[in-house]
Amino acid sequence: MITTGNSLKVLTPAENKKGIENHKVIAAHLEAAAKNHLEAAKHHAEENHEKAARSTIIAQGHLVIANEAQKEDAKAHTNII
Repeated sequence: MITTGNSLKVLTPAENKKGIENHKVIAAHLEAAAKNHLEAAKHHAEENHEKAARSTIIAQGHLVIANEAQKEDAKAHTNII
């Protein structure tokens, strides 16, 4: 159940499960992006700029996926309010 101003919206079990899974997807991709950005920094420090570029591109891909999932989550939350 979610409080929305003066009213309440009861989430179905399916809606709740979808929301939980979406948050897990977002978190997993943000963690992967962070890991790849840290690898890129390490590669730059080692002056291996080609590997750094690859790690950066992979990180950006994870960020795009996380951002898309966040947009879906935002839509779901606006439907609750």
